[in-house]
Amino acid sequence: MQERLQKIISMAGIASRREAEEIISEGKVTINGKVATIGMKADPEKDHIKVRGKLLHLSAPKVYIVFNKPEKCITALSDPEGRHTVSDFLQGVKWRVFPVGRLDYDSEGLLILTNDGELANAILQPKKKVPKTYQVKISGFLEDKKLQKLRKGIRLDDGMTAPAKAKTVRKAEANSWVELTIFEGRKRQIRRMMERLGHDVIKLKRTRIACIDLGELPKGAFRYLTPDEVSKLKKEVVGSESFPRERESRGIN
Repeated sequence: MQERLQKIISMAGIASRREAEEIISEGKVTINGKVATIGMKADPEKDHIKVRGKLLHLSAPKVYIVFNKPEKCITALSDPEGRHTVSDFLQGVKWRVFPVGRLDYDSEGLLILTNDGELANAILQPKKKVPKTYQVKISGFLEDKKLQKLRKGIRLDDGMTAPAKAKTVRKAEANSWVELTIFEGRKRQIRRMMERLGHDVIKLKRTRIACIDLGELPKGAFRYLTPDEVSKLKKEVVGSESFPRERESRGIN
């Protein structure tokens, strides 16, 4: 059966649909030897589809990983500048996975990596408003009126932010820690929000995405999600309890 090309690439676990569209736009996908364009459809069982010169297969098992990204590491699988990438920390993972969303080079914390493009797409869709929680160390201290501004939305150069959950969790003489939950994913959003309120971000750590918590996972380490975690995550972001639990669905045992 024919499907949109970006959906096929996503189903194969190569990239999310959004990233798949970028790959297609860059001319790196072919169907039966011809360069594909956005909007094209194909039948993965009949057509010869290549992504970056490699034949596409839909038989890879689904893999779900939580990774505690350290600072000074880019959220990518490779880097022409030679910086550390998430791939450097995934020794032992036999299947190709990709990061769901991003964390800044100077930020740390929870990343979900998978080859399940449908789930990744659901997490990244703005309309889903998937909550993401951060521990933020800032210069100074947020007064109640500034916390209220975060809860109502901050006007940035690219428009108003959605209302966030915000509370101070610890303070010292010169800085404090704020727990912030946002429901969107703009570039460097939290840093820009704090800058607009007059505070520098000293440290930024993501601790939770939807129902998945970083817990005590050491920095630079990863673990596979359990079947229950995967099922709960899909129920929360997709709205369905059904999820692959068969033995070949790797990384959920």
